[in-house]
Amino acid sequence: MTNVAVIYYSSTGNIHAMAEAAARAAEKAGADQVRLLKVAELAPAAAVESNPAWAEHAAATADVAEASTADLEWADVVLFGTPTRFGLPAAQLKQFIDTTGGLWSQGRLVNKVVSSFTSTATGHGGQESTLLALNNTFYHWGAIIVPPGFADPVQFDPANGNPYGASSVSGYAPRNVADANLAAVEFQTRRAVEIAAALRRGLLNT
Repeated sequence: MTNVAVIYYSSTGNIHAMAEAAARAAEKAGADQVRLLKVAELAPAAAVESNPAWAEHAAATADVAEASTADLEWADVVLFGTPTRFGLPAAQLKQFIDTTGGLWSQGRLVNKVVSSFTSTATGHGGQESTLLALNNTFYHWGAIIVPPGFADPVQFDPANGNPYGASSVSGYAPRNVADANLAAVEFQTRRAVEIAAALRRGLLNT
């Protein structure tokens, strides 16, 4: 049995589109259960409402459940999605991660299979540093990081090529994610699910 949680933060929809692709891919890869979850919004309502695309996306995804630490404990595979903020994960996702101390102290995040994806407005907007920063958390958890690497031809598409995790360049446009980027996050998810299943079989046979 493999449970997958796709936990993300998205302001104007680019990461949300990638998260949806990841959830679909997890189901196709044979995951028993998949949860698509957003983290809580921290920005004041005035800030959200000042950006029409942000406000529109917030309204469109109002019914998406918010992630809790219980979802992390439940999941065998966790995929995190975040836009880049000055080369770092968004504060909203970081705040959620900062609530995991209780699970961490009890060792309940050890051997979780984890992977992450991101989106930036420009081609050199900090994609790799954002994903590497998330990895620092996963090292502390004792989780097993499964990157896409260059393990599939989709990674050699000119729109991709990031071995740390799927990433897109939005150009400041909402929901502007190339088909090649969606294909990359689908491969990354499939790989994570397959590794988790293999790990489970190995642990059961030891």
